[in-house]
Amino acid sequence: MLYWLKNLSDGGGFFNLFQYVTFRAGGAFFTALIVGLFFGPPLINLLRRKQGKGQPIRDDGPQGHFAKAGTPTMGGLLILSSLLVSTLLWAQLTNAYVWIVLGVTCGFGLIGFADDYAKVTKQSTKGVSSRVRFLVGLALAAVAAAIAAWVHPDELTNQLALPFFKDVLINLSLFFVPFSMIVIVGAANAVNLTDGLDGLAIMPVMIAAGALGIIAYFVGNSVFANYLDVHYVPGTSELLIFAAALIGGGLGFLWYNAPPAAVFMGDTGSLALGGALGAIAVVTKHEIVLAIVGGLFVVEALSVIIQVAYFKRTGRRVFLMAPIHHHFEKKGWAEPQIVIRFWIISLILALIGLATLKVR
Repeated sequence: MLYWLKNLSDGGGFFNLFQYVTFRAGGAFFTALIVGLFFGPPLINLLRRKQGKGQPIRDDGPQGHFAKAGTPTMGGLLILSSLLVSTLLWAQLTNAYVWIVLGVTCGFGLIGFADDYAKVTKQSTKGVSSRVRFLVGLALAAVAAAIAAWVHPDELTNQLALPFFKDVLINLSLFFVPFSMIVIVGAANAVNLTDGLDGLAIMPVMIAAGALGIIAYFVGNSVFANYLDVHYVPGTSELLIFAAALIGGGLGFLWYNAPPAAVFMGDTGSLALGGALGAIAVVTKHEIVLAIVGGLFVVEALSVIIQVAYFKRTGRRVFLMAPIHHHFEKKGWAEPQIVIRFWIISLILALIGLATLKVR
């Protein structure tokens, strides 16, 4: 919206700043941060009044989690509202990629909200059927992927770019949409599985969003794309504004989610933010790099898959408990110790992912 203030410029002066993505990204960050910090307390109080007993705690979970009983969930609403307001205010709203990512984020947020609402009202850890959530998520991702394929440049439509290689594209043809569906839904559910400790998921999400935002900016800038030998996708630089808003809103949420959490993100936030990361990766042609940048989420998801598959086959467990952060809890690691170490791992993986831009 504020992008159009550039039209008031005569080629210089203050209003000329609004044509620059980096300036608007800074504005988006601070707007989302302020909205998150300001509206956090009233939203948390509202959730506490409406939910009563708060988020149900798993009976088979670590014993330390029972002390968190009564903590309200759906805190993802704080992140999403900050993110949505800030992006709509600062982004160029004629940009198709911005709407693709916003659509995926809001769509998965609604799926998560329905699941959280069912859990709270029933006071059960079983919310909406996992099959229903999965199928609706696939449908949403299919629409987003199809639109992305339609708006991508002709030479990149239905193509898969490989990191570390110059000018290497694999034509997925009709398989591009199914592949993108797996990326988006997989990212959404991987972040959802990671959200099990106070502050554990939001910081890695912000780190991954920061890395993907930088990638989007470079990929969408012809000068940087040419210098780095990455595939140029015009228009994706606007997603830096979305990423900055996500980081600002995430920090505002983390202020209240830091141990001991006053509110949980819930599926409302985790599914939405994971879907957003997957959508950015798809539109920027960096789906494989997402697996590096979001490597922590991949490990969390794999730990669950391995645990379930091995238990069904042998009746025994590989981990003391899955996802893997609960395994370390069972081994006696303190919650802050797990959270901070996982943050460090996320930062390292994000830097490795960014390195793929130049190592070609």
